[in-house]
Amino acid sequence: MTPTVAVLSSAVGVALIAIALFDVFATLFSHPRRHSLSRAEIRATWSVCHHLPGSRTLALAGPLSFLVVVTSWTMFLGFGWALVYWPWMPEGFLLATELGAAGTSLLDALSFSLVTLSTLGYGDVSPSHGLLRVAAPLEALLGLGLLTASVSWLLSIFPVLSRRRGLAYEIRLLQEVGNDSADPGPPEPLPASVYADLTSRLVASERDLVTFPITYYFHDDDVRFALPAVMSHLLDLAELARRQSTCPDAHFHGGLLLRAIDDFAAGLVGRFGLPGDSTREVLEAYARDHVVGAVGPG
Repeated sequence: MTPTVAVLSSAVGVALIAIALFDVFATLFSHPRRHSLSRAEIRATWSVCHHLPGSRTLALAGPLSFLVVVTSWTMFLGFGWALVYWPWMPEGFLLATELGAAGTSLLDALSFSLVTLSTLGYGDVSPSHGLLRVAAPLEALLGLGLLTASVSWLLSIFPVLSRRRGLAYEIRLLQEVGNDSADPGPPEPLPASVYADLTSRLVASERDLVTFPITYYFHDDDVRFALPAVMSHLLDLAELARRQSTCPDAHFHGGLLLRAIDDFAAGLVGRFGLPGDSTREVLEAYARDHVVGAVGPG
């Protein structure tokens, strides 16, 4: 390998490693940029699942997005380190005697890189050069960190989905009670404490979307737990409370709920590109994007 190719290989490898680490940091510890690698992959997966046949394919979008993102991080790190090792093959490594002569191909470098990244440590190939003896453990540490971060990310998603589904179910129950002819229905307006509870839970759901944007792409087949399906009804409840001039508490808390819904809709537009000139139009687009029907007033 010529010196020029060796330098170019190492530079591209370092660039791939830097891209992966930046994307991991932005996704797990900050907010992904609009044009970040993980965000593009998640949106592409969502779009593909939208166009796949079958009524339940959209439910695969969230789990598939997670797998695609983690796999891409692994590949970027694996290929990046392989390009760093490649110029050193085979002189910079020791090979187990059972394997014969060391290979010089990129595939050999990739094999060593993936074994190191996964911390399997077969020991059939070992670095002998001083710099490589530092680089290989560093890659192993990054691999261990990636595994830990991915598991932590996955475990953090489930409480977010639980909170969102709980809010959706409560709104759905309020809607069903209002539509049940055999039931006297809820009071109009609802007690101020109900509006306050709905507001705090909606604010929590909005903050969850900021912290874990991937949760937007987890679709709920069960309409009882689908927040996109009931957001329009929540807007109806807030508008009803806001019109109650004779009940100051309901009027006040209805106004707070309206503001929370407006902020929620603005977040959907800013972070996920949903269309709409008004809050109601954005919420209807939210329902369409998740292929559920927005619930109107009872």
